[in-house]
Amino acid sequence: MSEDVVRDANGNVLADGDSVTLIKDLKVRGSGGVTLKRGLLVKSIRLTGDPEEIEANVDRVRGLVLRTEFVKKA
Repeated sequence: MSEDVVRDANGNVLADGDSVTLIKDLKVRGSGGVTLKRGLLVKSIRLTGDPEEIEANVDRVRGLVLRTEFVKKA
C-alpha cells in the first residue's frame, strides 16, 4: 500500500473508518439505475491503494468505490 495521503474535496485528510458526505448526485453504474443523492452520509469508509478513491457500503450498493473529489469529511 502506498504512503500517499488521501484527501477529500476540501483538502481534509481521510482515514479508515471516517464518515463522509456526498457533495454531488452520483449515478451508480451497473446497479440498475441507483442514484446517490447529494448530502448522503456514508459511514465507515475504507482506503484503497489509490489516493483518489475510497471504498464504502451504502444501503443499496455494497463494495462501492467513490472518487474523493465527490466527498467531504463529515
